[in-house]
Amino acid sequence: MQDRDFILLDTLPAKIFEKGHLPGAINIVSDDILRRAHEVLPDKDAPIVVYCASATCKRAGLSAERLNSLGYTQIYHYVNGKKGWVAAGFPLAYEDFRAK
Repeated sequence: MQDRDFILLDTLPAKIFEKGHLPGAINIVSDDILRRAHEVLPDKDAPIVVYCASATCKRAGLSAERLNSLGYTQIYHYVNGKKGWVAAGFPLAYEDFRAK
């Protein structure tokens, strides 16, 4: 993850993001994607990986669709989300990377 060449986007509400997220993720709630993407994600050709809580969570898929509709070209969905990350034995991060 340290040498990654993509933006990692947590689409969960801020309170859940603060309780732990994938290392290096920034937070934009799925409901805010249409309004905030252009200011937080200015490069529409940058690879962006979206995730949410788990494979049953719909926020990341919705965010991916919204980003595509805005013209972002490289959107990837980490389907297993935070639950899959933890189940694989990886740690969560707690630093504040909320997109202001």
